[in-house]
Amino acid sequence: MTLRITITVKPNSKQVPLVVNNGGEITVYVRQQAIGGRANEAVIELLAEYYDVPKTRVKIVKGHGAHRKVVEIDK
Repeated sequence: MTLRITITVKPNSKQVPLVVNNGGEITVYVRQQAIGGRANEAVIELLAEYYDVPKTRVKIVKGHGAHRKVVEIDK
């Protein structure tokens, strides 16, 4: 089963790495800056932990360079 979600990423956040689900809108806060894909890597790690799946099953399919991303999670 593949779960496809749209998320908003807040890179360089002062908050601890965090996933907030407010009524279907998912916001991911990461400390890494959006330079060289570091924030994307942190998002993948955080979502893998949140959904309890290996990192290899989390894939950013749209929005690699944007704050809004489409992510697929293969459960």
